[in-house]
Amino acid sequence: MNRTPIVFIHGVWLHARSWELWAERFASRGFLALAPGWPGEPADARDLRVDPGVLGGMGLDALTDHYAGIVRACEVPPVVIGHSVGGLIAQHLIGADVGRAAVAIAPAPINGIPLGTPLGLAEAGVHGPGADQVVSLSPRQFRQAVANTVGEQESELLYERYAVPAPRALLTDLGCGGAVPGTRTTADTGNTRRGPLLLISGQEDRMVPDSVTRAVYKSYGDSTAATDLKQFADRAHSLVVDSGWRNVADYVLGWLHDQGIRSRTM
Repeated sequence: MNRTPIVFIHGVWLHARSWELWAERFASRGFLALAPGWPGEPADARDLRVDPGVLGGMGLDALTDHYAGIVRACEVPPVVIGHSVGGLIAQHLIGADVGRAAVAIAPAPINGIPLGTPLGLAEAGVHGPGADQVVSLSPRQFRQAVANTVGEQESELLYERYAVPAPRALLTDLGCGGAVPGTRTTADTGNTRRGPLLLISGQEDRMVPDSVTRAVYKSYGDSTAATDLKQFADRAHSLVVDSGWRNVADYVLGWLHDQGIRSRTM
């Protein structure tokens, strides 16, 4: 029997390490947990804050191709779980029949659904090598826009361990601030052959509001493929890393079980 892979895709503002507790949780249930970072991403979030130049002109095309290659290389079709832009990529891949199932958590919107300017982005600063190509949130802005439902001390701990700058090119590709979204901000919502999809929102999310995720869910209305929406009350964009992460992770594990997706395949 082969272990079913789970490919975790992190999004804007958080490092790949943001999946560390999820990876442990899913591995303890028998899944093969994989949390590959973005191309060139260092092992520590602090290193990326000090020298964000490695992000360069990282855009959505490069990220999508990077993760598509990882998913296709798995011996067993994986479940793709993404947060933020990772959730957008997860939808793009499952819509193209890449992967067995997908979970999109607080996903950047698809197919022209407007996001606007996320709270905190307009006043975010830039610093360090390559600073003209990245946008950084201060600890205060991080708490205001990402971790707004947790206390100050927890927000500071989350910032220190997980917070990273965002490539300006990627934010432009996502349509932030009224920019024209890139061509990869699409998903085939009408694909009836694809695997099941779960959309998750935090109802206090200021970065990707619950209303945006609900609009994305409605866009799948004409598809007969399994599509579900779960809304978590009193949760913010930090719902994958803050002290309530396990409730979200366990909901996903239960949903996978309901879809008949087990940790091992024949």
